[in-house]
Amino acid sequence: MATGEHILDNRTRRLVDYLRQHLPASQVFRIVSAYFSVYGYEALQDALSQVDDIRFLFGDPASVGELDPGQKESRSFALTEDGLSPNRILQQKHLARACAEWIAGSNVGIRSIGRTNFLHGKMYLAESEDRQVSVVGSSNFTRNGLGCGVRANLEINLATTDKSTYAELRGWFDTLWADETMTRDVKPDVLDVLNRLGKEHAPELVYYKTLYELFLADIEARRDGERQLADLHLYDTRIWQALYSFQKDGAISIINRLKSQGGCILADSVGLGKTWTALAVIKYFELQNENVLVLCPKKLRENWALYPVHNAQRNNPFTADRFGYTLLSHTDLSRNTGMADGVDLANFNWSNFKLIVIDESHNFRNDRRPYTNDNGELQHSRYSRLLEEVIKDGVRTKVLMLSATPVNTSLMDLRNQIYLMTERRDDTFRESLGIRSYLINMRGFGRCFRIA
Repeated sequence: MATGEHILDNRTRRLVDYLRQHLPASQVFRIVSAYFSVYGYEALQDALSQVDDIRFLFGDPASVGELDPGQKESRSFALTEDGLSPNRILQQKHLARACAEWIAGSNVGIRSIGRTNFLHGKMYLAESEDRQVSVVGSSNFTRNGLGCGVRANLEINLATTDKSTYAELRGWFDTLWADETMTRDVKPDVLDVLNRLGKEHAPELVYYKTLYELFLADIEARRDGERQLADLHLYDTRIWQALYSFQKDGAISIINRLKSQGGCILADSVGLGKTWTALAVIKYFELQNENVLVLCPKKLRENWALYPVHNAQRNNPFTADRFGYTLLSHTDLSRNTGMADGVDLANFNWSNFKLIVIDESHNFRNDRRPYTNDNGELQHSRYSRLLEEVIKDGVRTKVLMLSATPVNTSLMDLRNQIYLMTERRDDTFRESLGIRSYLINMRGFGRCFRIA
């Protein structure tokens, strides 16, 4: 043989071409692969239909239900700027039906190792009257493993027509195939999956399945979050039991946003119970022994002062929950000395809070930067002190804002409140939400509605 003729790496020589060359004249074909793949079948469909005796042994029983396991295949639908577009839907159905018809034949056998990730070898054996072909290496029975498509894997496979090598490998395969303690017949399972893949579905089912796939990551994150809430016994607290269903949904959503984005604005209308929803969120953090600071307008201080257990209010409906948050007013940000209901502002550590709840957050809609006075002293506005000394300094702080009117005059009001949760970083949501610059987005939106 010429140099390199034994190596099939899908770069200079493709495994799929080698098998297509030898399979049409073969009566026997044996395959060992980590996966069973519909697209692997497609790559060799014509050649496989001519082989009399085929046995397929694969190593991952969980892969039966996947079209092309082990590969980063695109979803059935792609979300683009033009909307949803189907990816090979008709091809998949036709292919699944054709593959099921082939497997149903008496000349095809399929078995699987009973344990996932136990069988790692890959092997292809083809036998005709005058030649025995053996391929051993790294290629799975998938589109990319066989060397098809523009993203074919770079593999290393050794091919040989040596008869003694073939006999030894065939003996190994037959012994494993016959060992019912190691392998099991999965032909009915594969056929069942393929029949389901090839089945026509009602439009309503396709619609709901599409929504499920699009929002799967969010759904799973929400489920994980709800399990954590149960583990923390948040559902057992008095505040949680006092909430309406819509408030519970809001609290769960807020907690998820605080964990994933670092901030959230609860913008329910007046009278919908933003305070109690926020209390459930606060309790979630307190159950994890986190420090919480509530900042509210001075006129609302009495409302928030009702719930902390150290205030010992007789009419507190949630005494059993033992709320322990610190309460200060917006105006306290303007003072460096003095007392605020027992809090010594001169020695107060503003940077020690894991969560800050800002009631009536629209009061911080103006992004006033620090400035130097006539004496050369740096002066902070309430906004700049909140951002620099409370949020940015010290521990990583999450920010929950409450406001029925987060936008008063322009979308810049909303931008400046978002700056509080992002520490004035305009590209915070680039990766998580795909928003390159929310400042640019708001300017464009504002022009459309003649707001800003």
